[in-house]
Amino acid sequence: MKALEGLDPAFEHRVRLAIAVLLMRHDEISFAAFKQQLQLTDGNLGAQLRRLEDEGYLALRRDFVERKPVTWYRITPSGREALQRHLDALRSLIAGTGA
Repeated sequence: MKALEGLDPAFEHRVRLAIAVLLMRHDEISFAAFKQQLQLTDGNLGAQLRRLEDEGYLALRRDFVERKPVTWYRITPSGREALQRHLDALRSLIAGTGA
């Protein structure tokens, strides 16, 4: 099925898809904000963020806010393109059901 070819395995996990969609809406999101928004443990969230980072879909920067370390994430141009391809494939797949 041709629509399946456009699906990106990096976005097949619901948390990674949610992370990418949130980053499409916002320029940068901190680890703490992701944790609050997605209600995940540090370990689970960190693993999902690392997977997207390893794919080159996320970039991070670290700085300090009120003397506390903060990690910020943003989606890369290749991440934006990959997410768009994935969403297009999902739309095509859904359209094929006639729903």
